[in-house]
Amino acid sequence: MAEDVKPEIHDDRPVHVEDALPPEVQAPLAAFAGAEPPSPQWFKDAIAQQPERSFVESLGSKLEVLTWGEVGKPGLLFVHGNSAHADWWSFIAPFFAEHYRVASMSLAGMGASDWRERYSFTDFADDAEAVSRAVGLYEGGRKPTYIGHSFGGGQVFFAAVRHPERMHAAIMVDTGFGPPPEELAKRQAQFEAVRNIPTVDRPSRVYPTLEAALARFRLMPPQPAGNAYIADFIARRSLKRAPLPDGETSPDGSGEGWTWRFDPNMWAKLDRERAMGGDPLEAVTVKTPMVHIYGAKSRIVEHRKAGAPSPFPPGMIEIEIPDAHHHIMIDQPLALVAALRALLAAWPPEPASAS
Repeated sequence: MAEDVKPEIHDDRPVHVEDALPPEVQAPLAAFAGAEPPSPQWFKDAIAQQPERSFVESLGSKLEVLTWGEVGKPGLLFVHGNSAHADWWSFIAPFFAEHYRVASMSLAGMGASDWRERYSFTDFADDAEAVSRAVGLYEGGRKPTYIGHSFGGGQVFFAAVRHPERMHAAIMVDTGFGPPPEELAKRQAQFEAVRNIPTVDRPSRVYPTLEAALARFRLMPPQPAGNAYIADFIARRSLKRAPLPDGETSPDGSGEGWTWRFDPNMWAKLDRERAMGGDPLEAVTVKTPMVHIYGAKSRIVEHRKAGAPSPFPPGMIEIEIPDAHHHIMIDQPLALVAALRALLAAWPPEPASAS
């Protein structure tokens, strides 16, 4: 891809390089041949709590929103990662519906949300505020708490810095801000060798069957799918029907196949330069209470240990989830739920009353 990659830019593109990867990483769902993997009862109970599905208009776009719980309770807003969608939280969010008004949004250009001619951190922040207002996340007597994974965590961090008046607290889940400088040359070479990422001149592929599409699903950065039933749930909701290219046929005779739901040109349209409004390598002023939850095996952690830049404030609370890679909700979903529940019950501390 003819695009400069700079260390200060949050780098979370949906890159599917063709390096040799073990089967459980390369194609975690292929072995199931289109069938749903068996799942435990807790997961079945969670997804049985169906959300209300709606759309909220922001900046001229319709944004997909899922909601659980009653209006009037404290608000939680979940934000997904790159090229993902609101249903990445559909098996997590129900665990909070008894005590919170919960929303999970699909960012513009992803899920069932509208695509745009351009994307920016500023617009994503305004979209999150529009969603929070529209679905009642402010009605519980305080501002909502934002929870964002990966690229979504980057958006939560940006909104927390730029608009602290909009949120009660911010929780980032395995969120990074680019690789260390010495890895940039290797990463750029990977981008240029991409074979399974749509670009302006190479649109999203349309697969003739759902089985074929599921077999191409993999996680980025590359990692095993800790729980195949969760990866399968997410993958199925990452796809939509689309006409097959001329000359190709579908087994069902419909002329349609399956393709990914995200905007294939999003990364060409995304303005990531100086997302914080200044030098991204310099410390920013953080007024919003903030926590980072990360996976013990995550490449985000590896990058930071290797010297990758991070605007996180010194002394920020960080919580490690054992035996988890970057996609913690797939690897250790119940541990993530437990960590979030504990945080929300006791943090941030209430300000001391004047004596």
